[in-house]
Amino acid sequence: MTAPESSRRFGMIARLRPEKRQEYLDLHAAVWPQVEQTITDTGIRNFTIFVTGDVIVGYFEYIGEDYDADQVVMAADEATQRWREATGACQLPFHEGSTAPNWEMLDEVWHLD
Repeated sequence: MTAPESSRRFGMIARLRPEKRQEYLDLHAAVWPQVEQTITDTGIRNFTIFVTGDVIVGYFEYIGEDYDADQVVMAADEATQRWREATGACQLPFHEGSTAPNWEMLDEVWHLD
């Protein structure tokens, strides 16, 4: 058995469509249980989304053994697909002209345990 990857941290950023801001916040006030379970089952912990104005910043830690394989499992989950459609319609990439569908990944420059 392969040893688990050490905890990896991920940061991401996007903007909310102003007319969809409240819809996005309402969705996150009651995240679907199946989506939360899939996130947990695929090694994601400490998933947090912050908001200021129309900017959203996400943070999560991955504690599994194979991040890419777990992302495939997550993407195949039907509830997660519907969730991503609903929330994705509320989002824009952070940078104008970005080719990202919504969330843009951030580069970690410093960390303190």
